[in-house]
Amino acid sequence: MKLYFSPGACSLADHIALHEAALTFDHEKVDLKAHRTESGEDYYAINPKGYVPALRLDSGEVLSENIAILDWITHQAPGLKPAGPMGHTDHLEALAFVSTEIHKSFKPFFAGGSDEDKAKAAAVIGKRLTYLADTMAGDYLFGADLSAADCYLFVMLLWSDKFGVTAPERLLAFKERMLGRDAVRKAMTHEGLI
Repeated sequence: MKLYFSPGACSLADHIALHEAALTFDHEKVDLKAHRTESGEDYYAINPKGYVPALRLDSGEVLSENIAILDWITHQAPGLKPAGPMGHTDHLEALAFVSTEIHKSFKPFFAGGSDEDKAKAAAVIGKRLTYLADTMAGDYLFGADLSAADCYLFVMLLWSDKFGVTAPERLLAFKERMLGRDAVRKAMTHEGLI
């Protein structure tokens, strides 16, 4: 299995979750401007969407989109989603919220938005981060145990730092806890971030 990533991109969430799940995988950096992998492959031939993440399974199938990949990882390592009859659904809800309501709100920062667009986006992101901080069930989104959704939220907090978006104190403490995890340090080291 191979994860295709770009350093510090949203694919970092999958990178962390794969390490948390203790799955064996290779990883390859993608130049998103040239659409080439580090080994010289045409990335469009791997993922016609042209962006990361992509996860090539041992079967040869390729998954893309964070929600799908992180959900697949939780099926391999069920401890990365909350337990109980609604655990899977609750986890999908959290993944969808992070993806559609927070991740997508960063677009003005990546797409050359105006200062006004960036200020509006920062306010929206801050409000949505506050919602997550207010609804956290413990040290992590669902309580005492890490979920794959926490991996995705962590990346959004790194982006918040990068673009000067204010995050609630509770999420700053969460980010520090995440930085102390072996899987996080390992993934960030592989991506050249630390």
